[in-house]
Amino acid sequence: MRALVTGGSGAIGQAVGRSLGAAGHEVWIHANGGIERAESCAQAIRAAGGTAHAIAFDVTDPDATDAAIARILADGPVQILVNNAGIHDDAPMAGMTRQQWKRVLDVTLDGFFNVTQPLLMPMIRTRWGRIVNMSSLSGLMGNRGQVNYAAAKAGLIGATRALAQELASRGITVNAVAPGVIDSPMLGNAFPPERIKQLVPAQRAGTAEEIAGMVAYLVSDAAAYVTGQVLSINGGIA
Repeated sequence: MRALVTGGSGAIGQAVGRSLGAAGHEVWIHANGGIERAESCAQAIRAAGGTAHAIAFDVTDPDATDAAIARILADGPVQILVNNAGIHDDAPMAGMTRQQWKRVLDVTLDGFFNVTQPLLMPMIRTRWGRIVNMSSLSGLMGNRGQVNYAAAKAGLIGATRALAQELASRGITVNAVAPGVIDSPMLGNAFPPERIKQLVPAQRAGTAEEIAGMVAYLVSDAAAYVTGQVLSINGGIA
């Protein structure tokens, strides 16, 4: 199968890309600004015996996205799509700028549409597909200082459930993964070890590889009857 991972240059995106490559899929690793990291991930997949390519485009730019998708589709349909592109720009809403609000929603929601929509008809014609959207615990529970991020990730959950209903009869599943506290550069200093132990029953942050393991299941034949679901990976946070 041919797979596309958006936001593939980040820690979770790279782990997902490596997992898909190890499963024998031809993987396109997407980046916006970090094409070097995307190419490094693609090289690692190829070094392990897989097939992978790096590609860069801005998911918020419809024309640039259309051109990139056309390039990918030139060799056949994409049947596995992992919408992992996303950013956060945190601030209390009372002090949040319009740009902070708009940019976060643009990447997560407009990016989801711009990438997914042109891939659907080619995927539908194959009568087999897997779409996994990367949401967040913030999209389920909210989080102080992340009204924009929580709104974007909650919107992605709604889109996941609606699209799952549209595509279920075509052999295509659509699910969301909602990570909690994950050890990655994006975590930064937001969750010091003491705070993680207080917040997470498992008393540790999750790993990008654990997220990739869930994605690997959702894109497998074993998950053919799983669609429209949100699977949380959060170490026991209720």
